[in-house]
Amino acid sequence: MTTRRLGLIMNGVTGRMGLNQHLIRSILAIREQGGVKLSNGDRVMPDPILIGRNAEKVERLAKQFRIERWSTDLDKALAERDDTVFFDAATTQARPELLTKAINAGKHIYCEKPIATTFKEALGVVRLANATGIKHGTVQDKLFLPGLKKLAFLRDSGFFGRMLSVRGEFGYWVFEGGWQEAQRPSWNYRAEDGGGIILDMVCHWRYVLDNLFGEVESVCCIGNTDIPERFDEAGKKYKATADDSGYATFTLKGGVIAHINMSWATRVYRDDLVTFQVDGTLGSAVAGLTDCMIQARQATPRPVWNPDEKRLHDFYGDWQKLPDNVAYDNGFKEQWEMFVRHVCEDAPYKYTLLEGAKGVQLAECALQSWRERRFIDVAPIEL
Repeated sequence: MTTRRLGLIMNGVTGRMGLNQHLIRSILAIREQGGVKLSNGDRVMPDPILIGRNAEKVERLAKQFRIERWSTDLDKALAERDDTVFFDAATTQARPELLTKAINAGKHIYCEKPIATTFKEALGVVRLANATGIKHGTVQDKLFLPGLKKLAFLRDSGFFGRMLSVRGEFGYWVFEGGWQEAQRPSWNYRAEDGGGIILDMVCHWRYVLDNLFGEVESVCCIGNTDIPERFDEAGKKYKATADDSGYATFTLKGGVIAHINMSWATRVYRDDLVTFQVDGTLGSAVAGLTDCMIQARQATPRPVWNPDEKRLHDFYGDWQKLPDNVAYDNGFKEQWEMFVRHVCEDAPYKYTLLEGAKGVQLAECALQSWRERRFIDVAPIEL
């Protein structure tokens, strides 16, 4: 058994997602476990260089996590032949240009989504990546959540029978920043900087729906800017120009109807920050990030509508928790390991930049639907 080095350029790790999910819980966790194990027993050890615009922040992170290499010079890092993978978790608006630069430098690509703010840009990146022959992937993290893995297990076991509908609820209150610090960066709420919940979250819903319930065929969506003014990281008031709530209905191949509410201006009264209820002829399930509750056809109660009497029946008590019969690893880390194997031993990998482009395509269709107040068909992608 030998251990191979994999040089990794990590851009945008000073942000919340890049730091917590990708650096700490993925790359550092992989290094701590001794690398990624390949099919022949060899191991691959990621060797990251941290890249960012703020030298003080990047240097502090490198020292905190005992990472030897860091820089503010991305061009110099891309010119280093021994670093073969480029990862980006910076702003969406800058991503197409960064990915193009990295692809032209011959780097394999792994990045957060959305991979662009427009479908045209996203498709251009996919075509360039395919033409150069590099390996590429897009983060599809919600497919690796324990709760959604349990939904996939139920689907594969035939638990639902014929699936009828999917109802998703996502969101929480993001503080405006004036009296409590906001939990998300201010650019998320400026359309001119690539912000907006529809662009951000519909990219997620595309791969969730496609992979779990049926390929998306059309969408009808409406959005809104509920909080018109917010405060940025410096405490300065700014006008929120991007949508912070959206409500979308999707038709899926096979006849399933999906509806998902998404909002950064809602207060949580449900089991998790995101929940999906799936109803089928033989059973229903409700999944959050980790847990999944089920109700089989045979255990379905017989409700009677009577508004004249106070409800005494405990409907929650009629559901059964699906047991944790499988140990689940961190989903971001699991997908990183898959991509490393794809790069190092050509292991099968389906979550390519094309899948990222599909998300941008659906978000663009949703925004068009909002403007035109109608259903928009989702066309097949031609490369």
